[in-house]
Amino acid sequence: MNVVRTAIPEVLLLQPVVHQDARGYFLESYNRQTFAAAVGRDVTFVQDNHSRSDRRVLRGLHYQIQRPQEKLVRVVAGEIFDVAVDLRTSSPTFGKWVGHLLSSRNMAMTWVPEGFAHGFLVLSDYAEVIYKTTDHRFPEAERVLLWSDAALGIDWPIREGLVMSARDQAGSLLRDAELYE
Repeated sequence: MNVVRTAIPEVLLLQPVVHQDARGYFLESYNRQTFAAAVGRDVTFVQDNHSRSDRRVLRGLHYQIQRPQEKLVRVVAGEIFDVAVDLRTSSPTFGKWVGHLLSSRNMAMTWVPEGFAHGFLVLSDYAEVIYKTTDHRFPEAERVLLWSDAALGIDWPIREGLVMSARDQAGSLLRDAELYE
């Protein structure tokens, strides 16, 4: 696995080794030892989530304040623009974001550690996203950061005609959000 440190070093872009031949391809999407070496510690995942969304659907920017979920995100069909925003007030990259194209073609994955909001925008006709989490969903701990907050300056590839939940449309501005230390 090729591990790429992003502009925010804790957020990783992971590129698996893909073995292709006349039959198709094979890749190891997760290996506990390889993943632990990549992130520098052993990580226990407790839940896998699978979403399907149509073009222009924006999901996020989500985080859990009391029960943080670290996420390993990959796309099994289609293409998304995947974003992580640093919400750690003690971090030199607080309020900064990184974004990557994840697709079923490039087979890359994003590691989103604790202390970050996460979201994605579907660029293809549809996309299926699978992500592993390190904690269960706790609705009382869920928070949403506003996707379009000018203070973040996220360069979304599409900004018009987006489809999102009422909850995502009403997310908090960074200046009003509950944050991590």
